[in-house]
Amino acid sequence: MDTQVTAETAARAAKAESQYLRNCWYAAALSREIPTEDLFSRKLLDTNVLFYRKADGTPVAMQDRCPHRFLPLSLGTRQGDQVVCKYHALRFDCDGQCTHNPHGKGLIPSAARVRSYPLLEKYGFVWIWMSDRPADPSLLPDFSPLNEAPATSLAHTYMPMKAHYELIVDNVMDLSHIDHVHGEIITTRGQLTPLIPPVKESNNTVNARWEWKQTPPMMILANFLPDPQAEARMFFDITWSAPANIQLDVGAIQGDGRLDLKDSVGQYDLHTCTPASKDETHYFFATRRNHIVDDGAFNEMKIKLMHEAFVTEDGPIIEAVHQEMGTSDFFALNPVLLSNDVAPVRVRRLLARLIAEEQRSA
Repeated sequence: MDTQVTAETAARAAKAESQYLRNCWYAAALSREIPTEDLFSRKLLDTNVLFYRKADGTPVAMQDRCPHRFLPLSLGTRQGDQVVCKYHALRFDCDGQCTHNPHGKGLIPSAARVRSYPLLEKYGFVWIWMSDRPADPSLLPDFSPLNEAPATSLAHTYMPMKAHYELIVDNVMDLSHIDHVHGEIITTRGQLTPLIPPVKESNNTVNARWEWKQTPPMMILANFLPDPQAEARMFFDITWSAPANIQLDVGAIQGDGRLDLKDSVGQYDLHTCTPASKDETHYFFATRRNHIVDDGAFNEMKIKLMHEAFVTEDGPIIEAVHQEMGTSDFFALNPVLLSNDVAPVRVRRLLARLIAEEQRSA
């Protein structure tokens, strides 16, 4: 019986491991979420992870489980830059090594160690590397435009969702849903649905681009154009990169000029998702606009409205799809595919290939 239980446990662990790309960086938290004095815990890739900051502000991450009796370390206390387990007072340093055992003669077992995880803090996020292989900072995509603006034009938000992370990626890679899901603030007035955006795949990324004309322009941009009620040329340019990052440019222009963020009124957005499990996802979002960049009050109002749109419009649909599917295997359900599915299907197939290649090389 014990052998059978052990084998079943190992099989479940292997199956869970196979669900995710590992040799990559996942957004673990917004920078502001990790406290300077307290302890913070979040489930990532089926693993509970403890976060905190050292006295110098450097973020730390380790598995949120004492190796003695498996109590979450997040229930313990800080002692300087170290963490003390609440159950039997074992103390661990920032690398997860036990440094103090108050029991008996104080001997520290060699196995008294907690797994720690490399972190990068960039673009307003703390990114985590959960692979067994050495962390590679070069694999974090370049989202540096998020750093090239005053704080009054940049905002971040976070939304937990009860859905598989690939459904969120599908939603952003197929923006024709805007015609049917969203209200007046970001309506595209039915212009996207008939379009088949060109899709390009290169360097393990997938790009899709929409260009159209709209009267009046999208409300989030209209008032910053010369004539808010007149026709404008508009664009979406979207690039997916592993594991679940989607960088999105949206802009509008009236008159001559290029459909890019140099000539158009628009914004640079980043959607990034990190699975907690196959049924729950951490959805992070950052946005930086190129207009009225010094208006902090507008900035606060805008991110509040965008957050509300994600939570009340996209969220219920994505979560309902997940619940109805009853599986994370999208293609096993033989979905009817339409012209608007080209980009999300390309992403799903590329991600599956990357995961398979990673497993073969393990």
